[in-house]
Amino acid sequence: MYRERPSALPGAVVWESDGDGQTVLPDGCLDLLWTPGRLLVAGPDTRAHRAGGGLRHAGVRFAPGTAPALLGVRADELRDRRVDLADLWGAAKARELAERIDTAADAAAELEAVALRRAAAAPWPPDPLLGEVVRRLEAGASVAAAAGAVGLGARQLHRRSLAGFGYGPKTLARVLRLQRALALIRQGTPYAAAALAAGCADQAHLARETRELAGTTLSDYAASAKSETPQPSGSRTTA
Repeated sequence: MYRERPSALPGAVVWESDGDGQTVLPDGCLDLLWTPGRLLVAGPDTRAHRAGGGLRHAGVRFAPGTAPALLGVRADELRDRRVDLADLWGAAKARELAERIDTAADAAAELEAVALRRAAAAPWPPDPLLGEVVRRLEAGASVAAAAGAVGLGARQLHRRSLAGFGYGPKTLARVLRLQRALALIRQGTPYAAAALAAGCADQAHLARETRELAGTTLSDYAASAKSETPQPSGSRTTA
């Protein structure tokens, strides 16, 4: 069973899973993950990732563009990867944190506390311009319009997007557009209407994006969404 709630960390979500496997779709986010005895970081995905089940998991899913400052690593270094936290923060620190979470009465709350303490001690804040870029792309603005709104040229935005999101702004715009469309489909919106509302040219365009980014067809996705326990596509578990 999957559960989530808003985090005290702005823009983040705290989630838990009792061990069900799931397909994770690209969402522009990074997650800090816990499973008994282990802490990992899930980088930004550019394709669907099938996560295995069998173990309890908890995670903090950070808003797009915010995790690199907190974790101390560029997002593009983690693209399409699941990395042990020991590789980023050192083995001793990662082991101490994992043991603390293992023995906590509420593992998800303790994991969130780790993220909050790290955010408070981060040497620099998240790039504020990237937050505005995300808001505009989520609203359906073009990459050029989003870049112009924050006063960045195309090359500047691309460099900062690689560091903050893990990929360029055009890929992020595709990912966010697909997320908008699939959210509408989960609500029962017809494919063609969901495609147009999300910003795709037509249903065929949405079908191609779904195959390329989600690794499935629109009909299979809709059927799965109806039959499975609801789980936001951004939630992560370990492979």
